[in-house]
Amino acid sequence: MGCGPGKVTAYLAGLGLSAFGVDVSPKMVELARAAHPELRFRVGSMAALEAGDGALGGILAYYSTHHMPPGSLPEVFAEFHRALAPGGHLLLVTRVGEGGHQLLTHGYGGPSASFDCYRLSEARLSELLDQAGFVAVGRMVQAPEGGAKRPVASFLVQRPEEPRSA
Repeated sequence: MGCGPGKVTAYLAGLGLSAFGVDVSPKMVELARAAHPELRFRVGSMAALEAGDGALGGILAYYSTHHMPPGSLPEVFAEFHRALAPGGHLLLVTRVGEGGHQLLTHGYGGPSASFDCYRLSEARLSELLDQAGFVAVGRMVQAPEGGAKRPVASFLVQRPEEPRSA
């Protein structure tokens, strides 16, 4: 989700996975389709996936959810939960911090473009994933390196096989 120019989708497909990409930006989807015409890419929102209930075996949100306003993350994570099959996994990778919003004009090594970037703590992201009904499998926080200013957190969570009791 948030496939950008399709590099990671192509990598996953190269591993033999049935992978497709979704991005809110028509330009990113255009770039992905041009670079990887053999793969499926579509314009869409992470909050309204075109997938049936329990239709997906896994979801990768790789450096994409930090573009969403924090108030919309409960809806996004609920949608991921809905679309995942019982036992399916979500891998969420994002930069973390103690809140804040930035409007950036450069990034990803390409031409200048404006985009929003929101930072939440790894504890807050864990809480939101738990509230959406996911069960934590693993979490890793990497210190900034190579000129990066913020740590990176990776969350591997699973939609339970059975609904959790209240």
